[in-house]
Amino acid sequence: MTMLDDPATSAMWPAAYPRGYAVVDVETTGLARDDRIVSAAVYRLDARGDVEDHWYTLVNPERDPGPVWIHGLTTDVLAGAPLFRDVAGEFAERLADRVLVAHNAAFDWSMIAREYARAGATAPTRQRLCTIALARELRLPLPNHKLATLAKHFGVAQRRAHHALDDARVLAEAFRPSLHAAARDGVRLPLLECRPLTEWSDGPAKPLIGHQPTHRPGTWRPSRRLPPSPYPNPGRYESDKPLAQGMRVAFSGDTSVDRELLEDRAVEAGLHVATSVSRKTSLLVTNDPESATSKTVKAAEYGTPVVDETAFTHLLRDVAPAPTAPSTPPPARPVPVPRSDG
Repeated sequence: MTMLDDPATSAMWPAAYPRGYAVVDVETTGLARDDRIVSAAVYRLDARGDVEDHWYTLVNPERDPGPVWIHGLTTDVLAGAPLFRDVAGEFAERLADRVLVAHNAAFDWSMIAREYARAGATAPTRQRLCTIALARELRLPLPNHKLATLAKHFGVAQRRAHHALDDARVLAEAFRPSLHAAARDGVRLPLLECRPLTEWSDGPAKPLIGHQPTHRPGTWRPSRRLPPSPYPNPGRYESDKPLAQGMRVAFSGDTSVDRELLEDRAVEAGLHVATSVSRKTSLLVTNDPESATSKTVKAAEYGTPVVDETAFTHLLRDVAPAPTAPSTPPPARPVPVPRSDG
């Protein structure tokens, strides 16, 4: 019997917790802003994490299917699938008035939000919860934060990894005991706002020919000259402390959330976004710390702390104020200038 099945403890369930969840997994043609969803699954859960129903669909991406060896969905399989705009309404019914739950939710949300933007609509969900962030809040003893590791911790069997329906099932089964543990220990759920995205690449559809993906070279991304932080640099980020205004933050590699959005949020929080890594850099944000980019190499040389995108997103929630007032007010918005991404 769980705490929720016991009438004596059921009343202890936090009133501030959401009243329903939509556990989501999407498989995609890739990780860039011009990539598309090829399959999607949703498990709807009630306030206490019990499954209400589930839903799954293939989606014709109107282009090359991408990494077939990962998701197993070939051009032939997807050719007869509905377009996203044809399933957008049904998908929306399962997201409406619920918190979107996903493993690395920033990525799933960004892909879903762009698909809705292409369809001329907005996904009807206002908050998301990342199970990676929840695992950190609960201090689960995990060697890493892969879905397979989380599943093993809770004794959930994976049947078809990288199949949207099975990944959503696994996550739903692992989320329920996580939710119960959070309620029992009075843990605040790491909820973040779901901001609709309006930027996407919507070029001409590529012909659906063959089963292998085309490999695209790295793309040039226009970037911006961001304003310096008005606060003094308090030094390096320490893992047991919050970020502090004035810290110098650098980004390297691809991000699931638009890089511009992450940079804007950092500036708004009072951080300084650096275009390179130096001995004064407080933190490097990268999803691929093993890559040999100039920034990761210098970070290793200087001993600069490194966190991934999900961890950084959650650190942004509680940035500590600077000990001294800013010398000048921060500019309202950054000024765009073209440059190649380092």
